[in-house]
Amino acid sequence: MTAATGRHMRRNVRLLSGCFALMTTSNVVVVSVSALVGFTLADDKALATLPAALMWIATATAAIPASFLMRRIGRRFGFMTGALLGMVGAALGCLAVTWESFPLLCLSVATIGANNGFNFYFRFAAAEVASEDYRGRAISLVMAGGVVAGFMGPRISEFSNGLFMPQLYYGPFVAVGCIALSIITLSAFIDIPRPSAMQLRGGRPLATIARQPEFLVAVLSAAVAYGVMVMLMSVTPLAMISRGLVFADATFVIQWHVLSMFAPSFFTGHLIRRFGVLTVMSWGAVSIAASIGVAIQDVSVAHFLLAMCLLGLGWNFLFVGATTLVTEAHSTAERAKSQAMNEFTVFCSASIGSFLSGSLHYYVGWQALNYAALPPVIAILIAILWLDRRRRL
Repeated sequence: MTAATGRHMRRNVRLLSGCFALMTTSNVVVVSVSALVGFTLADDKALATLPAALMWIATATAAIPASFLMRRIGRRFGFMTGALLGMVGAALGCLAVTWESFPLLCLSVATIGANNGFNFYFRFAAAEVASEDYRGRAISLVMAGGVVAGFMGPRISEFSNGLFMPQLYYGPFVAVGCIALSIITLSAFIDIPRPSAMQLRGGRPLATIARQPEFLVAVLSAAVAYGVMVMLMSVTPLAMISRGLVFADATFVIQWHVLSMFAPSFFTGHLIRRFGVLTVMSWGAVSIAASIGVAIQDVSVAHFLLAMCLLGLGWNFLFVGATTLVTEAHSTAERAKSQAMNEFTVFCSASIGSFLSGSLHYYVGWQALNYAALPPVIAILIAILWLDRRRRL
């Protein structure tokens, strides 16, 4: 690699990290308020997390056309197209709050989710511009941009929520629209060449790719990581407020959860290079299991905080590791369909987790919700250990 090539690679990774930071900040704002707005507007309070569930369904649905669209028009214009959807979703959210319409709120958050269907490819774009030995590090650095969201997301939620008083929850949607506009601006400077026609020719059938043990474990690990994380995180503000804690406590816990999700990215790539991707993924599964163990003990702020921090750390190790493993299981020609399948599976899992969280919390409570999250975590830990042993034989 020449010095010029290295500088170009790192410049793209920094831009992608900035875009990821903005996207994650927007998601933190949406997560912080969507369940609360849903609880206020829904006639059936068990549906409070339905908007968040629809966000993940829309993310999963949009991930497939987004992947193939970016194959045709390139990553830059694909990311800008997705951000336009984010602006539309934010405008719909403002109308939903003004008109006190729960169906319009669902449409708003779903449209923002469709935006995420494009934006979650930031991490794969980083892998595409990186050299092979820098790939895990590039993915980690892009996701490290989420640290900004840990600081900014809750603060933006609180600050913007007071801008249009006495109209609660209007300001956060205005903030989401401004963030989407910022992503469009930053994406304009990303320079990722599209693969040549020769590079896009051929490739194995998707069924053949999906039968690889590495691909299966990677996709299922990412799906469990995201599904369990979303199931526990999306209802946490509601769980805390329903137990007499205040909105500031909830945003504080979410802030540290988000920091725990993304701050480890500064060294996750190094850990993967030193100890191996499957070892780091197994650590992630153990950390998520530990977070569940803490959450079922008590409902104090301290227990919520520790549980969410362990959950964030485990999600990072498992999700970054799974993303790295996916990139090792397909060629350039197979990229669009392989990544589309991965993203669709992951965010279907997230939508199921988000929807179940509201119903389970409403009908059986916080502790039972955490118990329900444990079996898939144990199952994926067993799968990772099996693949690790298979590779060593």
